[in-house]
Amino acid sequence: MKTENIIEKNKCTGCMACKNICHKNAILIVEDENGFQYPKIKKEKCINCGMCVKICPVINKLKTNQSNIDVYSCKNKNENERMKSSSGGIFSLIAKYILKQNGVVFGAKFNENFEVIHDYIDNEENLDDFRGSKYLQSQINDCFRKVKKFLQQDRKVLFTGTPCQVEGLLAYLGGEHKKLYTQDIICHGVPSQKVWKKYLEYKRRQKGEDIIKINFRRKDILGWNNYQINYVFNKQEENIHHNDDPYMKIFLRNLCLRDSCYNCSFKKIVRNSDITLGDFWGIEHIRPEINDERGISALIINTEKGKEIFENIKNKIEFTKERIEDIIKFNSCLSVSTNYNNKREEFFKDLEETTFEELIEKYL
Repeated sequence: MKTENIIEKNKCTGCMACKNICHKNAILIVEDENGFQYPKIKKEKCINCGMCVKICPVINKLKTNQSNIDVYSCKNKNENERMKSSSGGIFSLIAKYILKQNGVVFGAKFNENFEVIHDYIDNEENLDDFRGSKYLQSQINDCFRKVKKFLQQDRKVLFTGTPCQVEGLLAYLGGEHKKLYTQDIICHGVPSQKVWKKYLEYKRRQKGEDIIKINFRRKDILGWNNYQINYVFNKQEENIHHNDDPYMKIFLRNLCLRDSCYNCSFKKIVRNSDITLGDFWGIEHIRPEINDERGISALIINTEKGKEIFENIKNKIEFTKERIEDIIKFNSCLSVSTNYNNKREEFFKDLEETTFEELIEKYL
């Protein structure tokens, strides 16, 4: 490679397919001044094989073969599982279907420092780690290599992630893999880890205690539409409506998203994942009779493997056939990139130079 970069910075999604494909370990992961991770080629180790460019899903877009999709509104009949989940609790059923076949499930979880990382589980006892929304970009690290290893062992694998992460995995693996199942999400965009870390420091100062647990989507108090951010500290607990939580306001106002999220290459209706999951916002207008304020999932089946999963879990869910237009009407993030906030550049400059209290005062 002639340069240190694989692709223009504003197009790189951080899927890390390039990092995983490089057998010479010539690609470093570096964090930029705004807190986003990017690949950087270590010239002294690079042998100019070009594999990092060949498998980049932005540079070389995968062909989407499927054209017929099935769309459902649905909810898990198990109320305990649904209440632990962000919306309808369908991910839990998909994951358990794979795990019961001696399979492995990859997903995003918090580590001990409340960073979001990708990891895998092979038993239901640890499924709670992957439940619920995490409004951060997860660190993939070497997960794609681990997926490949499990597939070589002839085990079923479910990989869940953002659309760009799923496309990155598929590009990395190449070809058809009968035992690989993929599920992506309807993604708003991924915010900066740096913003999140500074916000956690602000919360610790505010409360004078360490945080021991976080739930981005608590819905058992005010309901699903009025979900709260739940912070558990050493001696106290705080629940903040998502419209009042400073971090969520910064996120939802698109002040701190990754560059590529404002022109996402993977916002599309027909996808390469087997299943797409998201919140069925607006269900109270479309089917008010099924809205109980405990969460309804939008389930989009993209492939025959997706149909296989649905057929094996449908006795555990309540579902209704829907139109894709009704999802897009209230959740445009399925197919449309997030709008750029013109104050973003100024926000990140202030993030470096001011306190979080001053950021809140200025931007919120």
